Amino acid sequence: MSQGGVDKTLLHTLSEGAAAVGVSLGQAELELFALYHRELLLWNRRINLVSQSTSKEIVLRHFVDSLTAASSIERPEGLLIDIGSGGGFPGIPLRIALPELKLTLVESLRKKTSFLAHIVRTCSLDNVTIIRERINALIGEAACAGAFDTVISRAAFKLPELLRMASFLLKPEGILIALKGPDPKEEMDEANSVLNAAGMVLATCRDSRLPATNITRKIIIYRRLSS
Repeated sequence: MSQGGVDKTLLHTLSEGAAAVGVSLGQAELELFALYHRELLLWNRRINLVSQSTSKEIVLRHFVDSLTAASSIERPEGLLIDIGSGGGFPGIPLRIALPELKLTLVESLRKKTSFLAHIVRTCSLDNVTIIRERINALIGEAACAGAFDTVISRAAFKLPELLRMASFLLKPEGILIALKGPDPKEEMDEANSVLNAAGMVLATCRDSRLPATNITRKIIIYRRLSS
């Protein structure tokens, strides 16, 4: 049996994986993930959205992996900007799981933003804005200054660059969530040199193991100082 073209075994894997990282997915959310999964596989034949393109890899390495950040979002009803979103990760899975989230996706490639717009329409996701632009072009734009509660990025930028961006984009006390590989020590050491200038502090760094795999990563959170 399938749902939205996705085998129910895979949806069970998604549900169990999400639960393991602290996210409860109901039937409505699973149906949206099924649509997302179907369209991602179809579009990935034409444009490079994900490197792992089997059904189970998409569920675990992209959907569940994105959801590992959900418990770190302090304002699930707030404004979150996903920079370097690519195929929508981690922003769209987080928006499906947290329906009150107001999401902005920033991606510079036209083909990928076309896919993102298609997914937003197909899944009827409201409160989602897609910006086709390099993130550096937004730094300095008055409308983006101090506009977001959360900045998130999944392995798209080095930490020092992320901190400079987040310093501009975040509201006071807002947080940057950086999803990194298992050993980002060198990056974190480099980031320490820009913390003061960026007005940011390291809040926490924790290990995260992807369910049903041997994949581990670091979830690193920085906070913008209030003054």
